Amino acid sequence: MSGWVALLILMLASAAALWLVGVRGAMLQLAGAALLFGAAGYAVVGRPNLPSSSRSAEQREPPIPLTELRHAFFGNFGSTEHWLLISESYARRGQTREAAGILQSAVREHPGDPTLWIGLGNALADHAGTLTPASELAFRRAQELAPNYPAPRFFYGLALARSGDAKEAVALWRQILAEAPADASWRPFVEDALAALEGPQTKPQAATAS
Repeated sequence: MSGWVALLILMLASAAALWLVGVRGAMLQLAGAALLFGAAGYAVVGRPNLPSSSRSAEQREPPIPLTELRHAFFGNFGSTEHWLLISESYARRGQTREAAGILQSAVREHPGDPTLWIGLGNALADHAGTLTPASELAFRRAQELAPNYPAPRFFYGLALARSGDAKEAVALWRQILAEAPADASWRPFVEDALAALEGPQTKPQAATAS
C-alpha cells in the first residue's frame, strides 16, 4: 500500500469517527478540511507515492481497520456485527488469514448480508495485499445484494486505490456522487476520498428527486 493511500484511509476513518460521535454539517466540513490540509502538507514534505514499507510479509504492519467507515455506512447494530468485529480483531493483530476465514464462515451462514460480503472483500484483499479474483467476487456479490446502496462500490473503490488503481477508484466514486442525494449522510466521506486522491475539483451534481 502506498503511503498516500494509507493516509487516505486514516483520514476517512478519522472523519467517520467524528461523524459517529455526532459531528455534522459545518463542523464536519471544517474537520475534513483540516484533515485534507494535513494531507496536503504530507504531499509536500513527504513522499506519499512511495510504498509505505519494503518489509517482508512477516514484518508487514496489520491492515488499517475500516470499522468506523463501515459504521458510517451501515451503523453498528446489525445482526451480523459480531462476525465483523471478530474478523477485524484478527486483522489488527496481523492475522489476515484468520480474519478472512471468519468472514468466509459468516457468508456461508448469512449469504444474503451485503455487509459481510464487503467485509470479506476487504479481508481477502488485506490478506493478499491486493485485489484478487476472490475479493472482487465478494464485492460484486455485495453489489448484487444491495444494488441501490453506495457502500459496496465505495469499499470496492477503496480496495482498488489500495491496490494501486487510483484512476478506477476515482471514476467509481465520481459515479457514486453523481447518483447521490445532496443530503446523503455518507456523501462527505466519498467527497473527501475523491479530494484526497485527485485534488479539489468541481464536485458532481447531486441527484435530485423527480
